[in-house]
Amino acid sequence: MTKDVIEAILGRRSVRAFKNDPVPRATIGRLIDAARWAPTAGNLESWEFYVVYNDKKKQELAGAALNQKFLSAAPVVIVVCTLPEISASKYKERGRKLYAIQESAAAVQNILLAAEGYGLGTCWVGAFEENLVMEALDLKQGVIPVAIIPVGYAAEENRPPARRPVEEIVHVID
Repeated sequence: MTKDVIEAILGRRSVRAFKNDPVPRATIGRLIDAARWAPTAGNLESWEFYVVYNDKKKQELAGAALNQKFLSAAPVVIVVCTLPEISASKYKERGRKLYAIQESAAAVQNILLAAEGYGLGTCWVGAFEENLVMEALDLKQGVIPVAIIPVGYAAEENRPPARRPVEEIVHVID
């Protein structure tokens, strides 16, 4: 059973404590499928996804992520990577520096929202040592990790964080 998209957006929280319950591989497949439907510049899809179940690899990723131990406690970890040279092939430097990151970020958001829809907890982890993630996953040249996403069933419920008022962030130009 999935949630309405607005429900998923409003309900999504960063989860850092997971139950030991396994996540069905078919559900992880649906999360990856949601990711690949994110918008991409020129439909180039300059991304790759690494789905990690191996405990030793999850521990290496946790170490690479500044010792954020909760990563290794999640049943599954998805690493979203960009291939900036694919974007650069059509869009030059702007593709390399901007579009490749934007579309990977859109894929991450799709994973987070799809996971919420399936009743799963996630956390967008961007604090990590890139070279250690590359080494842990044996990434080939030109594959750059953008985000690490632990996925599992939340062990506790998180409260919504405070948000700035709409009036403070929206500027209407008539």
